[in-house]
Amino acid sequence: MSDEIDLESLDAYLMSDDSPDDCLMLSDLDGFLHGVVCSPVPIPQDEWLNAAMGERATNLPPHILEIIIDLHDTILDGLTLSEPEVEPIFWEAKAGHVIAMDWCEGFMHAVALRPKEWLRLTESGADGHLVTPIMVHMMDDNGHSVMGIPHEELQQVLGQAADAIPEAVAAIYQFWRSHGQPTA
Repeated sequence: MSDEIDLESLDAYLMSDDSPDDCLMLSDLDGFLHGVVCSPVPIPQDEWLNAAMGERATNLPPHILEIIIDLHDTILDGLTLSEPEVEPIFWEAKAGHVIAMDWCEGFMHAVALRPKEWLRLTESGADGHLVTPIMVHMMDDNGHSVMGIPHEELQQVLGQAADAIPEAVAAIYQFWRSHGQPTA
């Protein structure tokens, strides 16, 4: 999906001194955009762009703005397929395992744009588990799991949760669509 999008240019810009100081980095941004697309209510483009980039989107170089919007649209297109395609941008550690924490933090940053609306899912007895693979990656200020996962089990659980994220995101998107929420 994202093969057609110039992610290298976007990543280089986000890591450069030219980018806003408080903008999201590539993995965070991808998670954030997945969260925006999965939102229970539409979020205006100018709002999510400003939240992601830490400043008015009109200040961004036009080609960067275009790449970000293309990434958003590609995520939306993938989720609307009869067989949803979700390809999160995770970092990879030198040891070879994926690091999904930044992506999950980005997703939760999008959830924070409309937290009350997300309660219908997160507090749902039947479907609240859909956010678990994402929530497993949330840590407190001391580096402890907010879900109480013991430190000695954390790496294994994080790996399993990262593998479950694509399916979970597709299910979250479908949850909101099946509950009468419009597409992003």
